[in-house]
Amino acid sequence: MKRYISWSKEDLDLNDSFQRRWYIKQVLTYGRAEDIASLNWDEIKEILPYLNLPKEIRKLWEEYFANKRERDYQ
Repeated sequence: MKRYISWSKEDLDLNDSFQRRWYIKQVLTYGRAEDIASLNWDEIKEILPYLNLPKEIRKLWEEYFANKRERDYQ
């Protein structure tokens, strides 16, 4: 795990739903563009309501998915 994403964990079990959500939250909060690009965007959209993200980051993702939904239906 990259230190700028998590400085407190060495290993994660990404098959464990709690640890996976925690990891995604860390990547969305502290990750770089290439880290975020490696995530599953459908999974982000699905779990976004359950993530305790900083307000600015939550707003960014909610707006992204709202705009994407609008573009997809046009």
